[in-house]
Amino acid sequence: MQRLQDAQGLAGGHSRASAYALLGLDLAALGWVILESFLPEHPVVFAVDIAFGLVLAAELAIRLRNSPSARRELLHPAGIADVLSVLAFLLAPFFPGWGFLRALRTVRLLRSARLVAHLRHDLPLFRRNQDAFVAAADLLVFIVVMTGIVHATQQASNPDIANFADALYFTVTALTTTGFGDITLPGTSGRLISVIIMLAGVTLFLRLAQAMFRPAKVRFRCHACGLGRHEPDAVHCKACGALLNIPDDD
Repeated sequence: MQRLQDAQGLAGGHSRASAYALLGLDLAALGWVILESFLPEHPVVFAVDIAFGLVLAAELAIRLRNSPSARRELLHPAGIADVLSVLAFLLAPFFPGWGFLRALRTVRLLRSARLVAHLRHDLPLFRRNQDAFVAAADLLVFIVVMTGIVHATQQASNPDIANFADALYFTVTALTTTGFGDITLPGTSGRLISVIIMLAGVTLFLRLAQAMFRPAKVRFRCHACGLGRHEPDAVHCKACGALLNIPDDD
C-alpha cells in the first residue's frame, strides 16, 4: 500500500511538473509573439518561428501519445487551439502576409486553464480565491487573444497599429470603454472587433468583480446531496444538513 501511495505521489509530482513546464512554454511562445511584432522580417526571425513550431508540435505529439483518449484530447477546444498554434508558427515564415496566423498563436493560452487543478492542489491562496483567479485568467487570456487579432488584422493597413503594444493599448482602452480616440479601427470589420472587445470585456470585468467581492466559500462536495460550495467554517450542509468534514489548509 505504501509503495502504491509513493508511486501515485510520484506520478502526481511528474504531472504537476509537466503542467508548469507547459505553462512556461506557453508564456515563452507568447513572449516571442510580442517581441516579434517589433522586429522586421528576417531569416533569423523565421527560424525562431519554425523552432517554436517544432517544439510545440513535439509536445503535442507526446501528449497525444500518452493520452488514454487521444482523439477526444485532439478534438477538445484546447487541443484544436494547440493545432492552430502549431500551424501558425510553422506556416508564418512561408506566408508572412497572412497576419491572422500570428493571432492564432495566442489561442494556445486557452489550454493553460488545465493548470487550475494543480494550482488548487499546490497553493492554499489559490484554493481560497479560486473563482477570482480563474476570472482574472480568463480576462487576461481574452485581452491577449484580442490583442493578437487586432494586431494581425490592422498592422498592414492601420498606421496607428505598428506593433503588439499599440494593439494592446487599443484593446485595453476599448475593453474598459475608456476610448481615448487616438487609435481607431476603420471599416466594418474594425467596428465589429471593437464591439466584441467592449461587450465581452465588460462581461469578463463584471465576472471578475463578482468573484472578488462575493462572500468567500470553499469547494467541497457534500456526500449526501452533492452541494459543492460551503462557508469556510461550515459543519453541516446548509442544503440537506449532512455532516461535512471540510479539510483546512493544513
